[in-house]
Amino acid sequence: MQNAAGLLYNGALLEADAAFISPDMRGFKFGDGCFETMKVVKGQVLLAQFHFERLLGALEKLGFVLPEHYTPAWLHRQVQQLIAANTHTEAARVRITVFRGSGGVYGTTDHFPHTVVQSWALAPGGGWQEKGLRIDICREVVKAADRFSHIKSSNYLSYTLAARWAEERQLDDALVLNQWGRVADATIANVFVVHDGIVKTPAPEEGCIGGVMRRHLLATMRAAGWEVQEGQLTEEMLAEATEIFLTNAISGIRWVESVGQYTYRCQLAAQLYKKVPQE
Repeated sequence: MQNAAGLLYNGALLEADAAFISPDMRGFKFGDGCFETMKVVKGQVLLAQFHFERLLGALEKLGFVLPEHYTPAWLHRQVQQLIAANTHTEAARVRITVFRGSGGVYGTTDHFPHTVVQSWALAPGGGWQEKGLRIDICREVVKAADRFSHIKSSNYLSYTLAARWAEERQLDDALVLNQWGRVADATIANVFVVHDGIVKTPAPEEGCIGGVMRRHLLATMRAAGWEVQEGQLTEEMLAEATEIFLTNAISGIRWVESVGQYTYRCQLAAQLYKKVPQE
C-alpha cells in the first residue's frame, strides 16, 4: 500500500506530511471525534449512503455543530477530489477523520467539525481468501457497551491494544469482549457466527461498532430469507459454532479458520461473499 500523496483539511488540499493540527485540539488530546473508512473503486464510494449516514449520525450524537454545506454530497465531492489529486483512480481506501478544536475537558466552545480526508491506493486483485483467519480472544481489554459504543470513535485504544496483542501472538485478529464477558466485535471488523443453523451477530447494545458492511449483509441475508439474529454472542456459542466470519467495508468478508483451539468451515461465508459490492 502506497502512502497518500496529499490530504484535504477542511476542504484545502495539503501535502500528506503538512503540519496542521494544534496540540491543543481536543481531537488530539482526548480523542474527541470519530472517523469513517470506506472503499472507493473507480471514483465511486461503495455503500456511500450507509457511510455518510453513519458519519453524520455520529457527529450529531457527539454534539458537533455542522455548517450548512456539510452534507453527504459535499463529503462525496471531497472524497472524489482527493482521489483525483492522488491519482488513486482504480481502488483506494479513504479515511475521513472529524475532530473538535481547541479546548480543555470543560468549557470548550469550538464544536466545528474539523475534517481530514486521506486516501491510500489499494492493490489490485483481492477476491475471496482461500485460507481462513487465525484469531483468538483478547482478555486484556474490555469494550464498554453504552450509547456511544457503536460510533467509530477516535478514541480507539482498546482496539489498538487488542490488535497489538494479536500481532505479538502472530494472529490475524482478536475478538474483543464487552463488560459482561461477551463478544463485542474484532479489532477492525464485526463478527458473525453460524450457530444452530442460524446466523448470529452481537446486537448494538452489546457494544459492537455499527459497521456499514454489517448493515448491508444483515439486510441482504434477511431479504434472501435467511434466519438472522442480533443478540448476545457468548464464548460457549463460539465453541459450538460451525462458521465464523468477520466483515468490514474494506475487506468485505473474511472467514475464520480458528478461534484458539476451535476450528470452522466457510460454506455460508463463501456464498455471502458474492453479495459484497465490488464496484
